[in-house]
Amino acid sequence: MSNLLRWTGRSAGLIGVLLCTVSVVTRAAGVFVVGGFQVGTVLQAGMAAMILGCLAYLAVLVDGVPGPSLVQ
Repeated sequence: MSNLLRWTGRSAGLIGVLLCTVSVVTRAAGVFVVGGFQVGTVLQAGMAAMILGCLAYLAVLVDGVPGPSLVQ
């Protein structure tokens, strides 16, 4: 499960960075529509993908930390 979350985080993060980059470059060129979607929508999709990647990595980190022990 940890490997699945790790690869989900990596791929979602990469896709998010690519979408955000496409959005910023396209908007800087003066174009408002990319593939039938507005540039703001593409930017929001990129941010959502990066958040998904962050949450997947967070789940990996939390699963790797042992919980508090009741036995002393």
